[in-house]
Amino acid sequence: MNELTPEALTERRERVFIALAAVFLSAMTLLNVIGITKFIQLGPLALAVGVLPYPLTFLCTDLISELYGKARANYLVTVGLFINGFILLVMTIGEFAPSVAPSTMPPWQTLSLASPVGLPNGDEVNGDVGLFSLLYATTSGAVAASMLAYITAQYCDVHLFHFWKRVTKGKHLWIRNNFSTLVSQLVDSVMVVTVTFGAVYLAGGISFSTLLTLVASNYAFKALVALLDTLPLYYLVGKLRVYLQVDVHETATAYH
Repeated sequence: MNELTPEALTERRERVFIALAAVFLSAMTLLNVIGITKFIQLGPLALAVGVLPYPLTFLCTDLISELYGKARANYLVTVGLFINGFILLVMTIGEFAPSVAPSTMPPWQTLSLASPVGLPNGDEVNGDVGLFSLLYATTSGAVAASMLAYITAQYCDVHLFHFWKRVTKGKHLWIRNNFSTLVSQLVDSVMVVTVTFGAVYLAGGISFSTLLTLVASNYAFKALVALLDTLPLYYLVGKLRVYLQVDVHETATAYH
């Protein structure tokens, strides 16, 4: 192992933390930006396209929890919450700010819909509609829902990860990785789907069976990815412990 000065080692550790945080925040932001703008079929699963990168957030928080401690993981989750709010704020300003004059409006700013389109808030739009307004209607509800689900599920994941770490006395990484993520992903899936599509369901726009299918598909995908990321987690923890010069019973930060 190469000897590094304390300053060089601190910089190396902070660079890795920033990289993990960047992946976490990028995956979380993608969930909110592309959200439910498209649903895709993956085998038997019907998934919102924004869900695809989201399981990476749990891998990142587990890595940070293991290598940097609970405080750093909770800090990252809190930063993500404020970014969620910032996204919603910017989208709301964009929705209610006045548009430019029709003569200077780009041709793609307004869409002409041939038939009514149902929105997550239970409303329908038809005829000419602003492109941003349509995107705002399909994503703002999802952002609000994901904020509630996000803060509950992510803090749950961090807490359960360290709970199982104490129970197993720091052994059996696969237990704290899988048990914390599977529970928190269930919380996230139920909350985000029911809050996002609750108004549509109450308005009769979708059936209860469809709602259950969305929850089940959402959770099944996340649970599958959570189980599959066990080997990458072991590999990354092993490699990063050597690279960051962190012992099994230590963290890469002074904060716990």
